[in-house]
Amino acid sequence: MYPHERSLVEKYADAPFAIVGVNSDDSLEALNAAMTDENLTWSSFFDGGGTGGPIAVQWGVTGWPTVYILDHKGVIRYKGRSDLDETIAELVAEAEKAKAGAQAAAAGAGQ
Repeated sequence: MYPHERSLVEKYADAPFAIVGVNSDDSLEALNAAMTDENLTWSSFFDGGGTGGPIAVQWGVTGWPTVYILDHKGVIRYKGRSDLDETIAELVAEAEKAKAGAQAAAAGAGQ
């Protein structure tokens, strides 16, 4: 998924969007090598290897990759979606609309 994730980071560079990875490589060194070799520019947390790490256990991950999509409020909106691009586009538009509304409200309150 790394090439697709890189394309999403580029596409939404100026949008309210972020990728956060949780990595199950065997070691922290393997994670660092993967981040360098695959040109991963987003944060990726080492979870101790395998699906028994603390993050995977807390989030109920039983296999990799598992994709969670959170909205701008931090609410999990989708898990394991196949229509990833469409879902992200919808949620980015929702976040931008909320931001514009908040800015308009702040500008109105300042008058």
